[in-house]
Amino acid sequence: MSAYWTQIQEAAAFIRSRTSFEPEIGLVLGTGLGELGHRIETECVIAYGDVPHFKESTAESHVGQLVLGTLGGRRVMAMQGRIHFYEGYTMREVALPVRVMKALGCRALLMSNAVGGMNPQFAPGDITVMTDHVNLMGDNPLIGDNDDRLGPRFPDMSEPYDRRFLACIEGVALKAGLALKRAVYVAVAGPNLETAAEYRFLRAIGADTVGMSSVPECLAAVHGGMRVIGLSVVTDACFPDALKPADVSEIIRVANEAQPRLEALVTGFLAAAEF
Repeated sequence: MSAYWTQIQEAAAFIRSRTSFEPEIGLVLGTGLGELGHRIETECVIAYGDVPHFKESTAESHVGQLVLGTLGGRRVMAMQGRIHFYEGYTMREVALPVRVMKALGCRALLMSNAVGGMNPQFAPGDITVMTDHVNLMGDNPLIGDNDDRLGPRFPDMSEPYDRRFLACIEGVALKAGLALKRAVYVAVAGPNLETAAEYRFLRAIGADTVGMSSVPECLAAVHGGMRVIGLSVVTDACFPDALKPADVSEIIRVANEAQPRLEALVTGFLAAAEF
């Protein structure tokens, strides 16, 4: 029995010891978007520090707790704040909560994050849905010995973000009159933001948005057979020829202002999607 498998099972067993609630979809609530966790009809709240093998979230605005309950008529297990690679954790540690979601019965994963917008058609405050990604983080949670109980050695990534989920949420957005743009997301290690030359490079290789998360969780979820959808709030414009110093407080403010629209999309999606 692999040590990683044992850690996943021990974490899942601890959560089961705290609640009999059985989630069907996992949520990862990113920068400035943790307030969505307060909309959940809560069955149980557990701090990351209480769960065996979970790491603490140190990023600003990330509460660092699991919220289990009902949202949009669905049984959810939400990470109110995520764990980042740049905090010094290994990729497998970053991906562990998604593995535990799967072990507890989640069949799908919905992620949200805050991103820089490199596509000139995007503006701060826009919400995008991920159609694909580029992993430039320099690491991968699937590297190392593969435990076949978690997934195959060489998982296919031709459809990392579920096309039926994409069609569903675009239908929800259209019906609600909410603007939703498609984006290819590129993940970098961080924690520094990019130089002008790096933004030019990232745009040239086909990316619309850039961030420091989400790809590890997506890889672990797809490896485990979960369907994935990812939503992003564009918090700053990343145009190399008009680059301004980043203001983290402003990034969080923009993310918070997008919260009601993101909440409407997420709850509408949860109510309409077939899992």
